[in-house]
Amino acid sequence: MNAKDHETAARAKLLAMMGTPEGEWGPTVFVSHHLEELESDYWERYYGSSKPEAEEILGSLVLVNTWSSNDDENIDTFDFSLPGNVTNYLLSVRFKGDEIVDVSMES
Repeated sequence: MNAKDHETAARAKLLAMMGTPEGEWGPTVFVSHHLEELESDYWERYYGSSKPEAEEILGSLVLVNTWSSNDDENIDTFDFSLPGNVTNYLLSVRFKGDEIVDVSMES
């Protein structure tokens, strides 16, 4: 897989994990935290609703960084966040080869 395929797989994994035990400390807490903490005008501006659905939020995440945790040049970590630069929190998806090995919320 190339970097674009990894990004697509990472986005699909975030959506699939939402609301599951596996996603409790990743996408689920990311979405619930931001729905509680951000003002309704942010949600209205970016989503047209004061309380958008989790899938809509996750589907609109911005890829803010990619990097390699190894010394090689293969990108294996993809960091996503909300549009508009409103948070320091990221959803980080890590790969080993073509397999996703970790999804976590980072700050």
